[in-house]
Amino acid sequence: MKNRIRELYAGDTDAAHRFRYGLLIFDIVTILFVIATSFTRHGPVVETIDMVFGVFILADFAARIWISTNRLRLMTRLTTLADLIAVVSFLAPLAGEGLGFLRVMRTLRLLHTYQLSTRLRKDFPYFESNHEVISASLNLLVFIFIMTGIIYATQYPLNPDIQNYADALYFTVTALTTTGFGDITLPGTLGRMISVVVMIAGVTLFLRLVQVLFRPNKVRQPCGTCGLVLHDADAVHCKHCGTVIHIETEGQT
Repeated sequence: MKNRIRELYAGDTDAAHRFRYGLLIFDIVTILFVIATSFTRHGPVVETIDMVFGVFILADFAARIWISTNRLRLMTRLTTLADLIAVVSFLAPLAGEGLGFLRVMRTLRLLHTYQLSTRLRKDFPYFESNHEVISASLNLLVFIFIMTGIIYATQYPLNPDIQNYADALYFTVTALTTTGFGDITLPGTLGRMISVVVMIAGVTLFLRLVQVLFRPNKVRQPCGTCGLVLHDADAVHCKHCGTVIHIETEGQT
């Protein structure tokens, strides 16, 4: 049984790839649920769905612990901490809205699914030709989701301008882009420190995305001599070692 489960998580079979795609879809559904429920009162239906999500996340976490060959290393990973926080926040309704933002930490689980990037590039040509843009966009989106969740949780009980996830997202984006309309502010020392983190870290990730979008596109073609992977689209020789490389091209400039 352990070998079969390990094959699903780390194997290269069609069943393993379908299983990991399923985990990715589950993560996305979880994120959308967290956002949607911030606009509603958490009644019995929402709490029941919370419990279902929590059980699935707990089962996934337990399975990865069971099949791991290095449990200590697994327990020190940031994605593992995110899963533990997600399990607690989904299965502990007594925690109330104070732990609501911790559910957004589940978005960090998307970073773990980045291991699917190789398979995605094989299955979808768009991912192959735009891998760097997609990676930079996901990094920025994950940061925005996490900071929005933190702002919502810390400001919702105190700040009348933050009533739902959309309000928190609006402030996050205006702070990240340094637009600063001023209609929503975060009072107090904690609010100012959160704003500083959003502006500094967010602008860095945003500039990284802009750099990827506007710099000349690179072609993924491993050099047989030195192993350099990214080359200019019109390259004839490897920039590292000078070896002749053969990049398939249609001759467009």
